[in-house]
Amino acid sequence: MTTARWYFDPISPYAYLHLKKFGRLPPDLGIEYVPILLAGVLAHWGQKGPAEIVPKRRHAYRQTVWLARQLGIPLQMPPRHPFNSLHALRLLVAAGPTREHVETAFDMAWKDGRDLQSRDALLELGRRLRVEDVESALADAHIKQQLRDNTDEAIRKGVFGVPTFLIDQAMFWGQDSLEMMLDYLRDPGMFDTSEMRRVDSLPVGASRRAQG
Repeated sequence: MTTARWYFDPISPYAYLHLKKFGRLPPDLGIEYVPILLAGVLAHWGQKGPAEIVPKRRHAYRQTVWLARQLGIPLQMPPRHPFNSLHALRLLVAAGPTREHVETAFDMAWKDGRDLQSRDALLELGRRLRVEDVESALADAHIKQQLRDNTDEAIRKGVFGVPTFLIDQAMFWGQDSLEMMLDYLRDPGMFDTSEMRRVDSLPVGASRRAQG
């Protein structure tokens, strides 16, 4: 059975939309759900998130609302965004990131429009995830380390954003990469052509000077 690792952070509306399309994936595809801190990934690669660039933020939110309507996926934006997803991620690590648990967290944020940064919502999330002691879980050193390890692993494998699927060495980033991934699952050879290999090592023609 082919296994794919899905790197996610509930801060991302695109990850929510991506998750809701998993019904299109082959039933024999195994999925490992890996919670990571997007902020750590962005910091490593020196990137800004879409919501940190003012005009891109407006575009991303409008696109999210439009995509949800086009796909028939229920959506209610949370009261503020971006929000700090660190504690929600720790609860997912504590509970064990199964499909049910992951969908519970995403649905709270993007279907119910809850603020996963608020204490009340976190306590409710912990209850839904069946985490017996939310406060202890949030402070647990092993849980904190597991989330850091997940994030570091993602960076080592070249993950630069969420949502990202990784199958062997093939990476598929973004909610709109599903068709590309389905093609890969049908015929991995189409991603090992001479042109695919050429673009993997294409020389850089020009680069911007670092700001500073």
